[in-house]
Amino acid sequence: GVMFGNPETTTGGNALKFYASVRLDIRRSTQIKDGEHVIGNRTKVKVVKNKVAPPFRVAEFDILYGEGISKLGEIIDLGTQYEVIQKSGSWFSYDGTKLGQGREGVKAILKDNPELAEEIEQKIIAKLQNG
Repeated sequence: GVMFGNPETTTGGNALKFYASVRLDIRRSTQIKDGEHVIGNRTKVKVVKNKVAPPFRVAEFDILYGEGISKLGEIIDLGTQYEVIQKSGSWFSYDGTKLGQGREGVKAILKDNPELAEEIEQKIIAKLQNG
């Protein structure tokens, strides 16, 4: 027969699909490694259904084992997205100063300099509030 749509189904019958206010499709995309050891996963979340806000939004973030969602990873991603942090090749810079090479390297630098991470976070929040 002819197949249309997504072959994946939600377990629990139709009631769960119907009565749920928010449904999320959560997928693991890539592994985050520290040398040879896997320390977490890059995760992609798609809002499949939402009765309380606009649906079909997509979010991508790191979930680190023993830590949860990586705040520093979010600061780097959002900082780059809102042009608070500049990225050229694999180098990241902030305010004309090179932060470091590679996302994990910059994460380590921000971990060692919490006041710098806080400053970047405040600039991102200011950009989000001003549109």
